[in-house]
Amino acid sequence: MYFELGSREENSGQMKQSDLFVKTLKEDPKDEESLNAKLLMRAGFVYKVMAGVYALLPLGLRAMRKIEGIIREEMESMGGSEILMSALQPKANWETTGRWNDLDVLFRFTSYYSKNEYVLGPTHEEEVTPILKQHIFSYRDLPAYVFQFQNKFRDEKRAKSGLLRGREFFMKDFYSFHADEADLDEYYDRMAEAYKRVFERLGIGDKTYLTFASGGTFAKYSHEFQTVTPAGEDIIYICDKCAIAVNEEVIGDMDHACPQCASKELRQEKSIEVGNIFKLKDKYSAPFELSFKDNEGVEKPVLMGCYGIGVNRCLGTIVEASHDDKGIVWPESVAPFRFHLIEMKPGLGEALYREMIADGYEVLYDDRDVSAGEKFKDADLLGIPWRLVVSERNKEKIEIKRRNEEQTLLVDYADIRRLK
Repeated sequence: MYFELGSREENSGQMKQSDLFVKTLKEDPKDEESLNAKLLMRAGFVYKVMAGVYALLPLGLRAMRKIEGIIREEMESMGGSEILMSALQPKANWETTGRWNDLDVLFRFTSYYSKNEYVLGPTHEEEVTPILKQHIFSYRDLPAYVFQFQNKFRDEKRAKSGLLRGREFFMKDFYSFHADEADLDEYYDRMAEAYKRVFERLGIGDKTYLTFASGGTFAKYSHEFQTVTPAGEDIIYICDKCAIAVNEEVIGDMDHACPQCASKELRQEKSIEVGNIFKLKDKYSAPFELSFKDNEGVEKPVLMGCYGIGVNRCLGTIVEASHDDKGIVWPESVAPFRFHLIEMKPGLGEALYREMIADGYEVLYDDRDVSAGEKFKDADLLGIPWRLVVSERNKEKIEIKRRNEEQTLLVDYADIRRLK
């Protein structure tokens, strides 16, 4: 026996691989073209329900929750109060904003019983604005910030690219409410910095750029956060001097130059949009008559900003940005587990597993009665940051290896404790 059992109770950081009902696949799924879907399905992280719709399996859900947790922390640091709005929305709200017939991606349907018409929300401006109308009356009620994590639905003509473009997806949307443009502008800039922190913590910060993009009906420009990868559907032009980019759709408007330093030495790359921020101003507050009285009693429209991050799109993007020919290479911050413990003989790793759980580590324990080769191959495919191997050959030492490195070391448990 390698170690004495710990005295503390086991926690949610434990999982035995033999208890997982999902299995890895030896071959790529035949009906998938995107690398993120191939790897996530092969590794047993997701299950494809139909085109553009994926179910999260235990390991995929753990990774998604890690991403969600990082985003939540940063949104709370921005003063946001978390709410949960309904996915089902009434037709009347969408008629109020004029978008009932303008958006071709709406999932619209009529109730069999009431005959009322509804929308499965692709976004939530039509719901959050009436909610805040019940709470904002005076300048003293501003600014206000709310956010949620919610399933969204868009009737994409052609769902593709795995988790990057789906008909159902999980998203964080944040809405801010302001008394004037100066306050909106200041908060918008702060939110851009918060987004940079989010993507740094997700392990894709070095590949993700604040990108000038079309403002649509809201403003001349908005901003996206684009992650460089060959799998991207967008084309961006990067200014390495300023570390910002311009989307192809507006580069001509900017005379093919960086809007910050005017340099025309821009690098063209393919990228994935993982987030966006908009100044909505009174686009939605005006039709819903969301207003407030200033300190002189004058009625004024509330100004709004919105800030979105595709959570499962981030999951797919991380896989696209961090993998090798053996499988996924998870950043530690979002990996479903930090350690993958592999035993070479049944029962040999049990004591170490319990000791690590008692010490608060997140451990996936491969206790399956299969060959060493199959265990190592699955470990590479799953991509957990640290692999630990216990065997009779190594006596009381533990073989440790980083997923993205070839070198293995023999260490004591005390050395593992120092990694914490």
